[in-house]
Amino acid sequence: MLEYLRLKNTGPAPEMELEFASRVNLLTGDNGLGKSFLLDAAWWTLTRLWPREVNRRMTCGLQAQPHNRTRPASIRFRLTARSKSVETTANYSPKAEEWVFRPGRPWNAGLVVYAHADGSFSVWDPARNLGPRKRRVAYVFTEAEVWDGLWTEVDGRSVPVCNGLVRDWSGWIRAQDESAAAMAAALRALSSGVQNEVLEPGKLMRLSVDDPLDYPSIKTNYAGSVPILHASSGVRRACALAYVLTWAWSEHRLAAEQLGEEVTERVIMLFDEVESHLHPRWQRSILRALRDFGSEDTQPFAGRALQLVAATHSPLVLGSTEAWFDPAKDAWFDLDLVDTPPRVSLQRRHYIPRGSAGYWLTSEAFDLATDRGSVEAERAILRARALLRKPDPQLDEVMEVHRELRAVLPDPDVFWVRWNSFVEQCEGQP
Repeated sequence: MLEYLRLKNTGPAPEMELEFASRVNLLTGDNGLGKSFLLDAAWWTLTRLWPREVNRRMTCGLQAQPHNRTRPASIRFRLTARSKSVETTANYSPKAEEWVFRPGRPWNAGLVVYAHADGSFSVWDPARNLGPRKRRVAYVFTEAEVWDGLWTEVDGRSVPVCNGLVRDWSGWIRAQDESAAAMAAALRALSSGVQNEVLEPGKLMRLSVDDPLDYPSIKTNYAGSVPILHASSGVRRACALAYVLTWAWSEHRLAAEQLGEEVTERVIMLFDEVESHLHPRWQRSILRALRDFGSEDTQPFAGRALQLVAATHSPLVLGSTEAWFDPAKDAWFDLDLVDTPPRVSLQRRHYIPRGSAGYWLTSEAFDLATDRGSVEAERAILRARALLRKPDPQLDEVMEVHRELRAVLPDPDVFWVRWNSFVEQCEGQP
């Protein structure tokens, strides 16, 4: 498991430091401040690889660069490998343009799955990716390769490394084997908190007479079974995640059995923009689903310790943790711009339940001045608040702001209670 990460002169900030919690770790912050970068760095500490280093077709997961190339840059990390805690530091070599540290294989911290924001995935398996140099160093899929399969060059010819979602899932359904049950259980787990939308595999279907492939489908309560390629972006995202988790766990178990090794007891999941493509109903349940993944015997990772590191822009995702967030097991890290000139700062926030998505919008996580939906409404309210604090507001200015509020705020808005009383008071003054 990940325990600690410290980056000096690396990425968007002069220094960033995280002491990870054992269960759920949340990353928030504005675009461009380093959430995806931190996930890439976490993946690298566990695998000693950058995703694009493994698969050049990736458009994300590039090697981290120094914040200032004229100064030393380092990445220090600590993790639990098997039964002991290990710690090391890597330094950036400008001449070699790479991170250098003690040679040797990556430490075995467990099975690592990284869900990138663009629909691509990276998997590192201690059974298949440790050992002789001839083995693959990791499995890194573009979004298309998740569905169509991952191929590699061996002795001048292309050979499959993974069959892809369409072929594998179809094969599991035909065989009705353990993988089919695990895939169904994974889908059920990921959608279990969404009322009337629990994902259930349907029958195999053909898309056209010219396409010889059988495609998996998803049952719906309004249109029967829908071929997976015709499903919504949110459903496809959930299916891709369920498939990668099922495939990674199934192949790990098979490899461990073939090599005479023990199946790993730990799984680390890195998830960028966990709310991507999901309806608000799903956003409120996805973290709990991932937290509890493997709680059923038929699910992948059953009985394994799972650590989650997830980046989010959603107040619903953050608010969904209020019923179960435990500071002894969970942590919230927030990236902000501070000081003048501005610099990126990362800090662990004290978690305080806020009750509604609106209050989360105005928290340190998202830093909005109000919880209103439009920029125009926020601008009008801020101008009105300034007048409320003014010792001698002029009636002309008050009525001007009143007209501005009328143009952007609906009648039920709670701000009217305070504002209308203020307007009446100003109108009654001599």
